Amino acid sequence: MKLILVSFILILNFSAQADDVATGAALSNGSTGMKAAYTGKEPLKAATEMPEELTGVKIEEKIGQHIDLTQKVTTEAGELVPLSTFFSSHKPVILSPVYFNCPGLCNFHLNGLTETLKSVDWSPGNQFEIVAFSFDAREKSDVATKKKASYLKVYDRAGTENGWHFVTADEATIKTLMNQVGFNYRWNEKVSEWSHASAAIVVAPDGKISRYLHGIQFEPRDVKLALNEASNGKVGNIVDSVMLYCFKYDRHESKYGLQVYRVMQLAGALTIAILALWLIPVMIRAKRENGK
Repeated sequence: MKLILVSFILILNFSAQADDVATGAALSNGSTGMKAAYTGKEPLKAATEMPEELTGVKIEEKIGQHIDLTQKVTTEAGELVPLSTFFSSHKPVILSPVYFNCPGLCNFHLNGLTETLKSVDWSPGNQFEIVAFSFDAREKSDVATKKKASYLKVYDRAGTENGWHFVTADEATIKTLMNQVGFNYRWNEKVSEWSHASAAIVVAPDGKISRYLHGIQFEPRDVKLALNEASNGKVGNIVDSVMLYCFKYDRHESKYGLQVYRVMQLAGALTIAILALWLIPVMIRAKRENGK
């Protein structure tokens, strides 16, 4: 019996040590900046404590504010142009702050956006534009060209190459634009990577920030609603306008939700219209009969 008890205690002790090692490994990743192997020299932080490398890394929504469209950026073709080049009188723009050599999150963001757009019947260059903007000043047009080619191949929709742009800029322009959209990031020296969040920022044709779609996966319906909202209903049809009326963006859920009272309003208006169409001919016939 004593032998069994001692063995049981040893097993528990070994399991506890294994859990400690596993916990250290879980924290030893690029987001925290800790080393790949736990050495015991770096103290473990509480789960609720913000890693130093992520301090200040966030997205501050600045809906309603305008970005400066006169700022110059470099296209994947190497041309220096103002941001206004990608904005027209009626097309909204999806702005994706990324960096093209990112080993993780930026790829997940662009992958998710690409897969979502496959399910949307609108196309870049027609109803809207996309600008993938690198916030790494070291990246140039050669890297942007390769990135664009790879995503156009995955997207595989003819005639969209002129509506999807991969651009770079100098340090001053990057800081100005990222500040205007509230995109806060920082360099993580320990892993030689940028620490940052992820969002698709929908901008109106005049440069006004309209909506933030956070994360790396997006609902096709939310993308269409956000684009139509940014254009004041100019890129959609009557069905899209009805959808925009019935759905409202929920900032807590980061998606559009159905507004029941608006659906009831539409149903009431439709009922009145149907009754009017039925009653008017009846009233006309009754008037004619009384006039005889």
